[in-house]
Amino acid sequence: MTSIIAADGTTIRISGTGPPSDLLAVARESDVRAVAVGSTGVPALEPLVTVTNGGETAVHTDCSTAELDTVVASVSGGSDIRAAEPDAVVEHDPGTATLPPVDLPGLDVGRRRVLGAAGWRRPTDAADHEAAGGFDAPETTAVLDAGADLRGRGWGDLCQDEPLAPTWETTRDADGDPTVVVNAHGNPTDALLLASAPFDVLEGATAAAEAVGADGVIVYASTADERAVETVRAAAANYPDPPVAIDVVTGPAEHRAAEPTMALEAIEGNHRLEARIRPPGPESVGLHGQPTLVHTPRTLANLAVALREGEADTRTVTVEGDVAAPATVELAASDTLSTAVDAVDVDGEFKAACVGGRFGGLTADLDVAVGPAALSAADLGTEGVVQVLADDRCVLEFVGQRTQFAADENCGRCVPCREGTTQLAELLRDIYDGTYAPADIRELVRVMDGSSICAFGVEAGRPARTAVAEFEAELQAHADGDCPTDSCPQPAEVT
Repeated sequence: MTSIIAADGTTIRISGTGPPSDLLAVARESDVRAVAVGSTGVPALEPLVTVTNGGETAVHTDCSTAELDTVVASVSGGSDIRAAEPDAVVEHDPGTATLPPVDLPGLDVGRRRVLGAAGWRRPTDAADHEAAGGFDAPETTAVLDAGADLRGRGWGDLCQDEPLAPTWETTRDADGDPTVVVNAHGNPTDALLLASAPFDVLEGATAAAEAVGADGVIVYASTADERAVETVRAAAANYPDPPVAIDVVTGPAEHRAAEPTMALEAIEGNHRLEARIRPPGPESVGLHGQPTLVHTPRTLANLAVALREGEADTRTVTVEGDVAAPATVELAASDTLSTAVDAVDVDGEFKAACVGGRFGGLTADLDVAVGPAALSAADLGTEGVVQVLADDRCVLEFVGQRTQFAADENCGRCVPCREGTTQLAELLRDIYDGTYAPADIRELVRVMDGSSICAFGVEAGRPARTAVAEFEAELQAHADGDCPTDSCPQPAEVT
């Protein structure tokens, strides 16, 4: 298939989270080249139609079939791409292989490198990826050098916030036949990358495999992410002369199934998912007893981009919660959380954010850089997910729900997590009954943090800990019989 990158004539791209069959049918009634591309990560603008001719692209947001019919009629008749009254027009390098910056909310921030293919290249078309510089097998030394500089992204990554190279060295030196697992379970950006930029993920995975001498790559995703699974399977089938075998498997749509060792349990087909006690870690004894690397798509896509373009020190952030629509953006590590939140419309007045996924930290201060060092220093999480809480949301209710979820969903393997989450939920329930014991909450969370065997238990107490630190007045008000937001229907139920 011929690449659409720098193609002659006009190209219409249709971007969205679902198959754009109706829009494609309209576009293909003409002689204009029309293709489906993956979501941009900003669904509020989608279906997003871009019309490119040379170094100029017209952008039509939330495009209907009637509007697209007008666009197609205009360009088919030889009119300028601006004639159909687009929402924005951007000039760019005619050969650009990434979605150029557009002056539209969510697409006007940061620099799209890892997300560059999303909304611009056909996800399963190898020619488009090759035209972007892909499939150029790097030397092993170059991969190892890149791994020394790159840190793992997400709690599903064996190298969460740590450099990759030391773990790779352990895997390479371990006895057995190494495997690379791409852990795409449970994070919205990881699902987006599989659905919109799968070749970047697979290319990073095969590079890591060659660096540690692995003979196989297994992509693991949630059964809930159907489009991501379908797309990455098609991309794997279209991967030209892959250096290692690539397989795609799914696991249950449960939060704990993203933890690296429980991901291995799911891949092995075990119905009861329990965290494995370490040491030894998966890098030495992993899938079926063999040394195993476990990296997220974010980590591996960053590796692929770093090998092609040099340093790739960006961070992807998905903003969701009390917003009109979620958005995923890519920022420099020095950019702040406020830059990410500016990409969405908050439903109401901003009150707080839970930063770092389901067990992130609560804060009202968005003047914190999105890099892992700054986030950790602020006791916030590095999962790359920010949940916005509007001013009508009760912090105690929110934290109680998060803690009860942890009590219900933990694997039960270790006492600090199993019993700690239940006791923590009880301490939060006690606040409704007039007993607020912040010192007890802090001490319990300290024990959970220091003695749980996996990241689930280590991080489960963070919402409560940061709520005590940042929103103590609101918690004390509940102990005094008042919910400041008048939004607590019932005390948090403890089982």
